Amino acid sequence: MRSASLILVVLLSSCGEKPSSMQDLASTEVVFPNRTKIMAETVQQQLDLMRGLMFRESLDPNRGMLFVYRKEDFAPIWMYQTKIPLDIIWADRDHRIVEISANTPPCASKSARGCPYYGGHRKAQFVLEVNAGIAAKNGLKVGDALDF
Repeated sequence: MRSASLILVVLLSSCGEKPSSMQDLASTEVVFPNRTKIMAETVQQQLDLMRGLMFRESLDPNRGMLFVYRKEDFAPIWMYQTKIPLDIIWADRDHRIVEISANTPPCASKSARGCPYYGGHRKAQFVLEVNAGIAAKNGLKVGDALDF
């Protein structure tokens, strides 16, 4: 019993930083090639993938959203009801960046039909959305690997 408790303590203490909120429980740390870390809410359910960052008034620095798709495919993104400009970064199954839409503006249209789609020209399994300017600030480019 004592050794089982010791093993449990060791396992729990090796899990890294403890989540500080419910949001952190469903988050993934994404590390850029320059070692900058982004804590990204991770979504993979269809409704969450569709909703994304809609209705958010802001996004904290070094925060983002990571979309995880079941398989690599073309994944265009639209900005309907998204209120903040974003950098959108597509990555393949090996976490290599295949496309970037920098400084993607919010859609001003009140109609979903009036909002353009961005990216989705290369197959990707992951899409990372971060505040506009983050990709340039960190020198991200197609071919770079994200660590997560």
